[in-house]
Amino acid sequence: MGLAVGISEASLRYDDEWIFNNIRLHLEASQWTCLLGRSGAGKSSLLRMIANLLSGTEAHTTAHIEIHTSDGLPLAGRIAWMAQRDLLLPWLRVLDNVLLGSRLRGNGRASMDLRRKATDLLARVGMAGYELRYPASLSGGQRQRVALARTLLEDQPLVLMDEPFSSLDAITRYKLQSLAAELLRDKTILLITHDPAEAVRMGHQILVFGRRQLGEPLRPPGEPLRALDDPVLLPLQARLLGELLEAVQ
Repeated sequence: MGLAVGISEASLRYDDEWIFNNIRLHLEASQWTCLLGRSGAGKSSLLRMIANLLSGTEAHTTAHIEIHTSDGLPLAGRIAWMAQRDLLLPWLRVLDNVLLGSRLRGNGRASMDLRRKATDLLARVGMAGYELRYPASLSGGQRQRVALARTLLEDQPLVLMDEPFSSLDAITRYKLQSLAAELLRDKTILLITHDPAEAVRMGHQILVFGRRQLGEPLRPPGEPLRALDDPVLLPLQARLLGELLEAVQ
């Protein structure tokens, strides 16, 4: 049984300017919710608030959010997070970066089973043979693949992804979208993207961040992953692009 998450009264203000106010959002269990919006609309900040990485105690910031889960338990310790930047630690080799979550939780040296799983995930994202490399020797796209493997290894019920495929070429992006959809099939996903085509391909529901508020959810027909050449989806992409244009005017 997947985890559904309800978000209400999410508000964020820097100094005297509201970034967003009284946002409400429902993340269906075991489904992908895609969030689009202009740069600076507050998408990444909303993800950080859900992950408890942004608080109202920060300088010049007022933040508030209420979160409800379908099982009534707190979200703490049940979130996998993938930020815009890969956040790889330069002094750790690739494999150890993938295993970082286990290390931060104080589990000491990862078990052989976990190391094998991490190695397998690196192979799945196209990074076989790079386990002992350091991040400085990797391209931006390769670093993003390592960050994705690290996120997949966490195996948490809620996954927050902030433009995880943004630095990849088109073919690699397509392949990793498919891999993420396969390996996160039973997870609840909130994905930020700037790409209407990606949202239409992957999302069970899609929302556009307008002026301090979310629009009504769009639910494309059929199940993800959808075919990119499906003629039914092209008008939906155009509609999303139109909503994004309205949001910046």
